[in-house]
Amino acid sequence: MSDKKLEFSINEDEQQVLDLVHEIGRNEIIPQRMELDEKEEFPHKIFDKFREAGLFGTLFDEAYGGLGMGPFMSCLVMEAISQYCLGVATSFGAVKLGALPILFGGTEEQKQKYILPLSTGEKLAAFALTEPEAGSDVPNLSTTAVKKGDKYVLNGTKQWISNGGAADIYTVFALTDKSKGARGMSVFVVEKDTPGLSFGKLENKLGIRCSHTRQVILEDVEVPEENLVGLKPNKGFIHGLKTLNASRPFIAAMGVGVAQGAYQEAAKYARERVQFGKNIINFQAIQHMLANMIVKIEGARLLTYRAAVYSDGSHPGTAKFSAIAKYYSSEIAMQVTTDAIQILGGYGYTKDYPVEKMFRDAKILQIYEGTSQIQLNEIGAHIIKESATFK
Repeated sequence: MSDKKLEFSINEDEQQVLDLVHEIGRNEIIPQRMELDEKEEFPHKIFDKFREAGLFGTLFDEAYGGLGMGPFMSCLVMEAISQYCLGVATSFGAVKLGALPILFGGTEEQKQKYILPLSTGEKLAAFALTEPEAGSDVPNLSTTAVKKGDKYVLNGTKQWISNGGAADIYTVFALTDKSKGARGMSVFVVEKDTPGLSFGKLENKLGIRCSHTRQVILEDVEVPEENLVGLKPNKGFIHGLKTLNASRPFIAAMGVGVAQGAYQEAAKYARERVQFGKNIINFQAIQHMLANMIVKIEGARLLTYRAAVYSDGSHPGTAKFSAIAKYYSSEIAMQVTTDAIQILGGYGYTKDYPVEKMFRDAKILQIYEGTSQIQLNEIGAHIIKESATFK
């Protein structure tokens, strides 16, 4: 499939936004990231800086209080934040993830009510789809929503929810018609103070430890019918697919960002470290490692930008290239962070340098929002369709 125009340029205002992100990254994220990681502390202070700078607005359209910069620019912001801390980026990105089902399927009234406070950072959101027995196997969902008068009663447990307990708004997927399986799924907006809504323990994770991950537990949670996204039941599967296709370029951007951060730390160290009377960056073995790192990063970056641009215009290749970008960027993030530790040697294995944290953080990219294996399944499905047209 050819493209008449695939544009990756940004304007002066957008560049100023990115410069501001990097300024906050250097001045606010770097000094706090190790302590936040060790204490598993949610990045409230950093988010305060994001609010002051209007960065939450980069995630949303002007009609809902945002800056209207589009998915491509949102991915650039996500990439920049991830360069400094993937945990902070995950918590930030989870706000958009939680908002996407409303943006794709909600009524105008629902969008005005729930998206406006997200675009200012006044409130945070979370996406509640995964369950203990329904991770990659989404159709195995067991959370139910039973209609009683003008309300729905929700029961079930959601697992691995980013921003769980920290978010104010939860987009919860539940079955409204069990007989239809996944096609009987709906999405509901559940606010944090709703009776019956509670949260499990804070998960003690390998990485992205400042991003809070908890179970979201629903016990006879009553929500008004107006909280059904789109006011039409059994549309949740479609909303979920659209959400994941749109969000995967963000995950790919996170992979590019954390890989870029690790590459820069490794190159900086190689210029300073002296062995055998030379800075080790002068050794061909180190140069080749760094060269392979930047080649992989630039390849992932181009795939990510392509997927982001496609998602901006509802391109027919969005689903395929979102899966390709998410898969490749996740894989190279692990490869690059691993090589960064190798270049730093013993120092890279300690908490005195940030590459060990970047290595721990990067692993999640191969797991959340569809594992690498699920992405390959998605890509394979597209291959089956496309191969029928090959001459």
